[in-house]
Amino acid sequence: MSLPDFKGLLETARRLQSEVARVREELGHKTVTGETGGGLVRCVANGKGEVLSLEFDPAIFPAIFPADFNRGDAKMIEDLTVGAVNLALERARELAQAELGQATGGLPLPPGLFGG
Repeated sequence: MSLPDFKGLLETARRLQSEVARVREELGHKTVTGETGGGLVRCVANGKGEVLSLEFDPAIFPAIFPADFNRGDAKMIEDLTVGAVNLALERARELAQAELGQATGGLPLPPGLFGG
């Protein structure tokens, strides 16, 4: 590979890295929604794979919790669930990076390969 070819390759790599960073930033502002149970449970996540909110239809709580269960209790359960899911996803990305780091003999992986 000649020096001009290498220079062009580096410029292309920098341009792609910049474009990937821009797209990642935009993905953080875009959301998707998933529902199960005919809308009994709704989850909103961003394009980075982070759970933003989780909502349970109040109709499912009487079957699980005592009669004095209220919407504030439901909100706490939703928030705790979002936190637990995001923590598990973060740990899964860290595990994947560690395992692949061992498999590649410690060679550095591209930043953000696992959404981080």
